[in-house]
Amino acid sequence: MQNHLKNELHNIISGKSKVRFGTTIQSVARYLNDGTQSSPKAQDTKQIREQETKRLENFISEKNLWRDDIDFSQYVSEGAEQRVFLKDSDHVLKLNDAIYYSYWKDYFHNLLLHNFFFSDTAYELIGFTKENNVLYAVVQQSFVTISQTTDLDEVKAFLGSNGFINNRNHDYFNPDLGLILEDLHDENVLTRNDILYFIDTVFYITDEFWSHE
Repeated sequence: MQNHLKNELHNIISGKSKVRFGTTIQSVARYLNDGTQSSPKAQDTKQIREQETKRLENFISEKNLWRDDIDFSQYVSEGAEQRVFLKDSDHVLKLNDAIYYSYWKDYFHNLLLHNFFFSDTAYELIGFTKENNVLYAVVQQSFVTISQTTDLDEVKAFLGSNGFINNRNHDYFNPDLGLILEDLHDENVLTRNDILYFIDTVFYITDEFWSHE
């Protein structure tokens, strides 16, 4: 079962299989993929990131993915990695500079993994923007209203039933899949009518993920 799931995730990341809102994300990830495998421990230089960003900006221009219609007056909140803006009563926009990742492609892989595991809050990549010479991906996500405070023990139980072991604080690891899932505190997992909604996830792919054993 786990090998089947791992193969399905490989196909989603490579673009061979579909996932909700995956088409544009997969297209960008394929363009950036240089044949190397992702690792949260990879020692990548600033120069490599700059070169990748230039390639990404070329792709954005070729595909007409620049957005200049962000209403910055609809600011909601921000964290270390992104800023959130209200788009309408049903959606938010999130501007993310992929600061949590050494490579941009790892950020896009994160989006694909999120959309597979948490399709009810799937990210739709709608374009890119620049501010103060910093590149941001612009993703759209359903707006989740909360009805109660999230019980982190319920988060732990839910993820545990899906193979993700709580290894420290709000961080998890799935040894069978080789996936790390971090930062799942009660602002990133919301509860509405006793249902958990994962709105901000940070997935990392380990070397074990690429193993076919």
